[in-house]
Amino acid sequence: MTYTKATAFSMEQQEVARLAKVLSHPARIAILQHLAETKTCISGDISNALPLSRTTVSQHLQELKSAGLIKGEIDGLTVCYCIDQERFDAARQLLESMLSNIKSTCCSDGCCC
Repeated sequence: MTYTKATAFSMEQQEVARLAKVLSHPARIAILQHLAETKTCISGDISNALPLSRTTVSQHLQELKSAGLIKGEIDGLTVCYCIDQERFDAARQLLESMLSNIKSTCCSDGCCC
C-alpha cells in the first residue's frame, strides 16, 4: 500500500492548498477579474484583454475550469466562459474561514504582537 503525505492533512487543508495553487498565477487572477467585470465572455475576447497569447489564456482557463471556479459552454467554434458563482462562493468561504482562523489564533498569547 502506498502512503502519501497528503493523507496526513485534512480534506479542508488539501482543498485550500489546491485553490491557492490555482490562484497563484497572476494571469488567472486577471482572468477572474475580467470575467467578473464583463459577466460573460468568449475566450478570444479574454486574450484580447490580457497581454497573453490565446493559447496561454486557454491553458489558464482550463486550470480555472478544472478547479471549478469558472464554467464554459461551447457554441460552435467559440467557448463562452463565466464565473461559476456557486463554486466560487464556496471557495471564497473556505479561504475566508481558513484565514480568519489563522488570524484569530495567531496573536492570542501576545508572543509577536
